[in-house]
Amino acid sequence: MMLGLDLEELEEIEEDAGLGNGGLGRLAACFLDSMATLGLAAYGYGIRYEFGIFNQKIVDGWQVEEADDWLRYGNPWEKARPEYMLPVHFYGRVEHTPEGVKWIDTQVVLAMPYDTPVPGYKNNTVNTMRLWSAKAPNDFNLQEFNMGDYIEAVLDRNLAENISRVLYPNDNFFEGKELRLKQEYFVVAATLQDIIRRFKSSKFGCRDPVRTCFETFPDKVAIQLNDTHPALSIPELMRILVDVEKVDWDKAWEITKRTCAYTNHTVLPEALERWPVSMFEKLLPRHLEIIYALNQMHLDHVAALYPGDIDRLRRMSVIEEGDCKRINMAHLCVIGSHAVNGVARIHSNIVKNSVFKDFYELEPEKFQNKTNGITPRRWLLLCNPGLADIIAEKIGEGFITDLSQLKKLLEFIDNDTFIRDVAKVKQENKLKFAAHLEKQYKVKINPMSVFDVQVKRIHEYKRQLLNCLHAITLYNRIRCNPSKSFVPRTIIIGGKAAPGYHMAKMIIKLITSIGEVINNDPYVGDKLKVIFLENYRVSLAEKVIPAADLSQQISTAGTEASGTGNMKFMVNGALTIGTMDGANVEMAEEAGEENLFIFGMRVEDVEALDQKGYNAQEYYESLPELRQAIDQISSGFFSPRDPGCFKDVVNMLMHHDRIPVNGRGKSSGTLRVRASSPVTEPSRSMPVRSGGWSLLPQQSPHPTCPETDASTKGRKEGCTPIAGGLTSAFHH
Repeated sequence: MMLGLDLEELEEIEEDAGLGNGGLGRLAACFLDSMATLGLAAYGYGIRYEFGIFNQKIVDGWQVEEADDWLRYGNPWEKARPEYMLPVHFYGRVEHTPEGVKWIDTQVVLAMPYDTPVPGYKNNTVNTMRLWSAKAPNDFNLQEFNMGDYIEAVLDRNLAENISRVLYPNDNFFEGKELRLKQEYFVVAATLQDIIRRFKSSKFGCRDPVRTCFETFPDKVAIQLNDTHPALSIPELMRILVDVEKVDWDKAWEITKRTCAYTNHTVLPEALERWPVSMFEKLLPRHLEIIYALNQMHLDHVAALYPGDIDRLRRMSVIEEGDCKRINMAHLCVIGSHAVNGVARIHSNIVKNSVFKDFYELEPEKFQNKTNGITPRRWLLLCNPGLADIIAEKIGEGFITDLSQLKKLLEFIDNDTFIRDVAKVKQENKLKFAAHLEKQYKVKINPMSVFDVQVKRIHEYKRQLLNCLHAITLYNRIRCNPSKSFVPRTIIIGGKAAPGYHMAKMIIKLITSIGEVINNDPYVGDKLKVIFLENYRVSLAEKVIPAADLSQQISTAGTEASGTGNMKFMVNGALTIGTMDGANVEMAEEAGEENLFIFGMRVEDVEALDQKGYNAQEYYESLPELRQAIDQISSGFFSPRDPGCFKDVVNMLMHHDRIPVNGRGKSSGTLRVRASSPVTEPSRSMPVRSGGWSLLPQQSPHPTCPETDASTKGRKEGCTPIAGGLTSAFHH
């Protein structure tokens, strides 16, 4: 029956379920799709936040946050399951009795599950994502009811239900708020009860009416800790096994370790969760006791192996001593898991050799690498059907569930029709995205220009600032020689800054200010545009990624654990310009390093520079184009109404940049020149396993350093590759 509805219009109206931060939440979604497609019996558990990641508005160039009321019109994909509602306990006190340990006088919050189906790809498998919503029990604040203050007691129910009200919007940054700890325990406590209920009701050959033996629990249940946020699974599983199920302590510890595995997602020190002991003592008193006991066992073991090494004991303790005693959740995850993995080879090596070096020396067999991935169903088939169809015509549809089959495309690298078809789809995607920008944002861009895209959370280590310096340098070159032939380029930067992250918000203001100047300069015209993509989210990623020509993956080596946007761009045929960081390393291996634009220091170079000491002033003084760009930011060239607007940015770049970057090795400027040369004829050299292929540009002469510009006076034409300067300057 025809309903007179346009499916694409309906799709646009539907809100994103923005229930995660940056790549970590999106990775979990890709995992769920992958596990369902592989036919694995897997569940995803999380919180059904009433308000997800904030909506970003740009007002006068500044980020302004708005609440993401994604459930405003309901959610047709979820099913409430009140029959599986579970109690979660907080606060209270611990009593040690002859019958065992009891956690009493607690405050109870109910966890209501909402189930969302996760279908596999054409395999008759549908898994479940179960999200928990907090509800106050009917007797919540009974004391106030009894005192006759009925209205106040009902209003206080909000306090319990606030647990699932809003997602904390920090990515790679730890904010030690009690509500956040409540959220972490809430999802863990509800999930473990659910897992154990399911284990007990599934007989697995057991003849007992209700399963009471937990010996086989690790054979039937695997709990993967997605970073440290669900780390409380370890003491909570111990509490249930020991206090509720009356399992012997040592046996419970063995079961817990065999059941849990931990994925580390970041090496940034500010991202590591370190909760104050005093907060635990009040909120989760029994769990604190369990953590102390586990830590004592762990330190006794370490002391026996390394007698007299007090410093090692201090480094490896789960409890950090100091003015404020803290619980190191990453250490808890490592000692409570049978496997620990990083998410790209370079990251896993850093995990072993630096972050958890002592733990690796103790149990090297625990540590592994599992390089992240993406689901090609969403990131190729759904968001770029034109490209998927062309591939399927040539090699069949097997690649949709097995990306290694893309190697079959090697047979077609000299096929003119195929090459033309691929280029045509890319241009159609660019036209479609340009039309979307014009309709939604009233921004007009040249669809024939190179789309140079960097979309990700705004963070110093991701180096949107490096991109800004490059944009300014390109602008200065055009201004100095406006009649010179220049390949038109549209620089597109998008991403959200954590609301409390001052420097990230300043970076957004700088990007929008640079765009304001460049986009309105008649000398520049269509040659260069700088666009800030407002409210970057999954549904917008599905539009911009298929349209991108260049993918910017330029974090300082050793800071990005893996990245997944890099893979999404590559599988959609964009060229990557980036550093040897995260999964860029594996991508370069698969595609051939000659087919990516790689620049900058390697991890060992960064470490060497750290040892030597970094001096931004040296690069500032020796690289005229860099000096000119920083002087323009500093002098108010991009903020004429507020000349001192970017003093904090310049101060950070020149004096407090904490992640060293250097332009040694290949120059990113040279690479960017190659990347911006006319893409007239795609290269015949390389379809790539991950699904991207290079439309390798023809070479053009190196950009000149005009002698008319005072900042480059005395230099010979063509002598200053921009990138040596920019990468050096950026000691992030």
